[in-house]
Amino acid sequence: MSDTPSGRLFFQSETFRVEASSARVRHPRVTGRSLTEPACEVPIHAECDVLVVGGGPAGTAAAVAAARLGARTMLIERYNHLGGLSTGGLVIWIDRMTDWSGQLVIRGFAQEFLARMPLDAIAGPPREAWGSRDAATAAWWALRTAAFHGTITHSPTADPEWMKATALEMVLEAGAEPLFHAWGAQPVMEGDAVRGTIFESKQGRRAILAKVVVDATGDGDLLHRAGASCSDDIEEGDIHHAINTSWMFGGVDMEAWLRWRAEQPQQFADFLQRGRAAHGQFEKAFVSWRNDVALFMGPRMTGFSAVAVDDLTEVEIRSHRLMLAHLEFYRAHAPGFAGAWPLLSAPQIGVRHGRRLVGMDAVTRAMWDGRISPDEIGVSPPLSPRFLNVSIPYGALVPTQLDGLLAPGRHLSCDATSHSFLREIPQCWLTGQAAGIAAALSADRGVAPRSLPVRDVQRMLLAHGGYLSSETTAAAA
Repeated sequence: MSDTPSGRLFFQSETFRVEASSARVRHPRVTGRSLTEPACEVPIHAECDVLVVGGGPAGTAAAVAAARLGARTMLIERYNHLGGLSTGGLVIWIDRMTDWSGQLVIRGFAQEFLARMPLDAIAGPPREAWGSRDAATAAWWALRTAAFHGTITHSPTADPEWMKATALEMVLEAGAEPLFHAWGAQPVMEGDAVRGTIFESKQGRRAILAKVVVDATGDGDLLHRAGASCSDDIEEGDIHHAINTSWMFGGVDMEAWLRWRAEQPQQFADFLQRGRAAHGQFEKAFVSWRNDVALFMGPRMTGFSAVAVDDLTEVEIRSHRLMLAHLEFYRAHAPGFAGAWPLLSAPQIGVRHGRRLVGMDAVTRAMWDGRISPDEIGVSPPLSPRFLNVSIPYGALVPTQLDGLLAPGRHLSCDATSHSFLREIPQCWLTGQAAGIAAALSADRGVAPRSLPVRDVQRMLLAHGGYLSSETTAAAA
């Protein structure tokens, strides 16, 4: 396990560099030609105070937060469910919400969301164990993706269907209006300000106008098309730029699998080596929220672009073929998998990085020293106990030039190294809630998000259960 300043520090995760397929080389699909699309009238579907584009973790939290403050809030989502990668992408392992002392630092929407889940739909260490460094207990939870560097953390795994249901009910209860099967395609511009979004659906192109737009697409689709500056550099030694489609196998005995991993480490290493020899790209099974379901969050592939449709297609083809190859190999060779069957391949591809906003501020590697951002809107655990909690600034959600738009989630403004943890589900909940509060306040006051006093956002975050550093909390009070 590495403890360097960059890279993924929780556990060693292989990535597989993949060259373009021979089919793509022989038949390039980019012709270099273009056509002119004729101008047309676009019907205005609705008008609202806050429009959230994308119903993933950040977008769901933003919609709930904005609607709870009384803003007429609409949420458009291209799939038939909320939760994004946490549900449709099967990222059901919710990464650390506690810091290395065991303190719960990602709260607010995130804490409420998980508290509303049924007890049998979520698995993880009990609260009294968070922060424990008992060697035997930490080793047990390490196999269950909830202990790292010898420390037990609040990193639960959850049923994706219950997460979908919980997210939907929270959105509806807050009074936000979801619109499914609608793909946010193009920002509506008024000078340098975003005033809504054109979306595509079965009814064709339609528009929703809004006082403030929250781009929660994950890849910054709207902010990019609106002309905001973006970064796309990556940390080569990290998995944050890898892509894959996850899947789950049913009919397994994960306790038997984990017991074998723990008691026969050499046999486990030989198993992985034989899997790589047989299939090239090979992944180990992870726990889920129940013993009879195994989760596969790879093989993780690099060398593809998350914003190129041909690349996304290639990853889907490879991932689905690998799922069946893994099924055959695990059935034949892995303890606990003799009766395994393909339960589900994720309906959403597992994209970790596409674009990142260049914002008024950014989270950088230098900020892992515990410094407090004056415009702090949340606190994230750092990658390892070597570092202090990371203060997330409001400016990381605000474009340098565009008005009328906020950008929470995995495309927030940060450097490539910090993106390795800021892209995770809890951090998306955190920044989404802050963006929703800021959007509602901005819409109500008729001011641009960049002009909103951040103290007002901080006070509202605290009032709605969010966590801020003690210094920020005192200043906001």
